[in-house]
Amino acid sequence: MMEDYEINEKTLAIIPYKDKSKVYEDNSVFIIDSDVSSIMENSCEYFGSTLKGRQKGTTSLIGITHKTPIIVEESREIIFFPTSSPRLKTCAWISLNNLETYEEQDNKIKLKFNNNETIYLDISYGIIDNQVLRATRLESTLRKRKKN
Repeated sequence: MMEDYEINEKTLAIIPYKDKSKVYEDNSVFIIDSDVSSIMENSCEYFGSTLKGRQKGTTSLIGITHKTPIIVEESREIIFFPTSSPRLKTCAWISLNNLETYEEQDNKIKLKFNNNETIYLDISYGIIDNQVLRATRLESTLRKRKKN
């Protein structure tokens, strides 16, 4: 079991697991001895900001104030979105960049990533669809800003 973890471009998802986290990366799964919000906070700090700062940035870019997707790292456009309020212990964070498709299957959501890894989450299709749309808007706004 690992103590710390920094999000990188190979991170697919960070899922709550008991009082720890299950991190899906490329073709590996790690159990990290920290909760999901600590990993998100530490990763934001690693890249020079705080989770609150990243959330505030999203709000000023696209106006979203709740369940805000965030830019974890700008130059590589690493964007993650929460599956619920980040204050909840059940909140998972999903990589927009690595998500290929998502669909409802047996009352769960099947997330398929671009490396063919599959994760099932117990949330509604409407929630995941809305969060993907928000994160995509954030990504689009970021790219437009970079061009100008």
